Amino acid sequence: MRITNILAYAILSLTVLGCSGVEIQPADTNRFIAGNYLYYQWRTDALPSDVRSSDPAYAIDPVMRRDVNADLQSKGYVLNPERAQFTVGYILMNGMVQGATSDLASNISPYPRVTPNRQIDQASVDNAIALGGVKETNNIILQFNDKTSNQEIWHVTLTKIVEDANSVDTSRINDNLTQYLKRALKSLPQAPRS
Repeated sequence: MRITNILAYAILSLTVLGCSGVEIQPADTNRFIAGNYLYYQWRTDALPSDVRSSDPAYAIDPVMRRDVNADLQSKGYVLNPERAQFTVGYILMNGMVQGATSDLASNISPYPRVTPNRQIDQASVDNAIALGGVKETNNIILQFNDKTSNQEIWHVTLTKIVEDANSVDTSRINDNLTQYLKRALKSLPQAPRS
């Protein structure tokens, strides 16, 4: 009985970790690897930290820079504007989706369907209602460009459905963004040896 409980909790934990609610779509890394990049710089200056604004960009910018720098440097890339071979930038934007989440985000379909000889359970009906209709999303596109040609060499898109647009919790933004960026940058290779 004890082993069954431990196994059940382990499976539940893995399931909760897998359903984070953020869809992460990294591009193929072949162009980035082919460039043999080592040095980078940020495409734009950091947003001023002394501005008091309700715009989430001011809360997201320092977290993005801190976490992307930490991840890239742990992989051997060097932040050096004078020798930079590629630039790092990001775009924050709101979007709209037509209720249906992609196959990468969830295995729940919001579309009602008919199953012969079986009643539709209430959970399926509730999911169809909750996931149906137009939903607002927050999107971050992290983009790496070759510095000399200014051509994109890699990007990753993070998309989350907005649950409450009127409530912006900066502590949750910090914790969640750190976790999501770690997953988003996972596909990047180690820096080449110089």
